[in-house]
Amino acid sequence: MPLLVLTDSGLYCEAGDFFIDPWRPVERAVVTHAHGDHLRSGSRHYIMARAGARIAQTRLGEGAPIVAGVEYGDAADFRGVRVTLFPAGHILGSAQVRIEHHGEVWVVSGDYKTEPDPTCAPFEPIRCHTFITESTFGLPIYRWRPQAEIFADIDDWWRLNRDAGRSSVLFGYALGKAQRLLAGVDTGIGPIYTHGATETMVTLYRESGIALPPTLPVNAAPPRTDWSSALILAPPGTESSPWMRRFGDSSTAFASGWMQVRGARRRRSLDRGFALSDHVDWPGLLSTIEATGAEKVLVTHGFTQAVVRYLTERGIGAEAIATRFEGDEVTEDSEPPA
Repeated sequence: MPLLVLTDSGLYCEAGDFFIDPWRPVERAVVTHAHGDHLRSGSRHYIMARAGARIAQTRLGEGAPIVAGVEYGDAADFRGVRVTLFPAGHILGSAQVRIEHHGEVWVVSGDYKTEPDPTCAPFEPIRCHTFITESTFGLPIYRWRPQAEIFADIDDWWRLNRDAGRSSVLFGYALGKAQRLLAGVDTGIGPIYTHGATETMVTLYRESGIALPPTLPVNAAPPRTDWSSALILAPPGTESSPWMRRFGDSSTAFASGWMQVRGARRRRSLDRGFALSDHVDWPGLLSTIEATGAEKVLVTHGFTQAVVRYLTERGIGAEAIATRFEGDEVTEDSEPPA
């Protein structure tokens, strides 16, 4: 029997009696990270990387089971199955799950990126026999420009808006993306304000030891605030809400890997799009698979068939496995392909 099998509740390890990122309540859930499509409420026990445990506990809510945080690289034993978490480089506390039993090693990637990010631990490739990889951006068109160039573009856009007397509203996912944006932009251009949902996650990052520049929640700004030099970070979905009216003349932009595709910005009625992703791109996906040395690759969450076909044509045993989205938020994972 395979070390992991797909059940109605998600990936299950029978030998160790635990699930990885289950989409239904289970007895024991090993969680790769705290995004809503991977961390779901209702399970009795949660295990995840210590760096993300505070965020996960907050997201599960008051009265939820305590999230047991383990350090990267420290092994836990579940009925003879050795489980070790390694950094995935996706967001704070994101982890790959290494599972070893009777000499056989599987690795579940969760979501990951290989670019450096000062707000989370860097990705580490792990040797294994079977690798389960995401494929959110698993097409050759997704090749990220150097992030220094992307941040320079964001800074130029913000600076031009400031000089024209327009506020700059930058949409990015509240958990992970907003913090990376904060760490990368030029804070000397002007003040930075945040939507309440974004500020909550920024605060949790700071409380977890991540240094970020000062921000002020929009709802804490004094009356008649001059927004013309400001950068406002907000989650997607707020662009058409009454919340936006207070900023007056503004320019809007979205930071997401989906902005790589022509037409995505236009469909959202945005002024700018910045292809900054917290997921691995096509070259990074292929180089990661090679680095694992895996004899078998299971592909999930994204452009699975394209990746499977590419790997199979090159003699690598690959197949797609289905995952179910029952998350409570919009992330790059849940965005429909553009």
